[in-house]
Amino acid sequence: MSMFRRRSHRVPALNTSSLPDLVFTVLFFFMIVTHMRRVTLKVKYQTPQGTELTRLTKKTVNTYIYIGAPIGSQDAANSRIQINDKLVTADEVTDYMAEERKRLSPEDLNQMSVTIKSDRNTRMKVITDVKKSLRKANTLRIYYAATDKKR
Repeated sequence: MSMFRRRSHRVPALNTSSLPDLVFTVLFFFMIVTHMRRVTLKVKYQTPQGTELTRLTKKTVNTYIYIGAPIGSQDAANSRIQINDKLVTADEVTDYMAEERKRLSPEDLNQMSVTIKSDRNTRMKVITDVKKSLRKANTLRIYYAATDKKR
């Protein structure tokens, strides 16, 4: 005879009613903080420094052209041109920009611009060839990316 009875102890159930709120809060946080990369870089570049820099106001009709040595190569003289995720030649830039102009609405066509992100060691001949190709495609608003030079 035992004076004490054995009771079965149960662990109370976990309240999961606030779990969806927590999950959506964390999801929203990461959506705000995370920067989505549009283009996978196949060339490496280090932008030159400048003193008279301005920011672009409307980036939606802006096309980026990357010029630099291919990833894995140390030869700056062998510069390659990249638009979106493709390595192209200077002649193919004209075709790409012509297609881009057809895709845009007439309102955006007036604001269409190209930003050249070039390595500081890229030879000027490559940049000149790209500029000539852009002129053939009637894309005349060209910007150059640079970092601010500390005085």
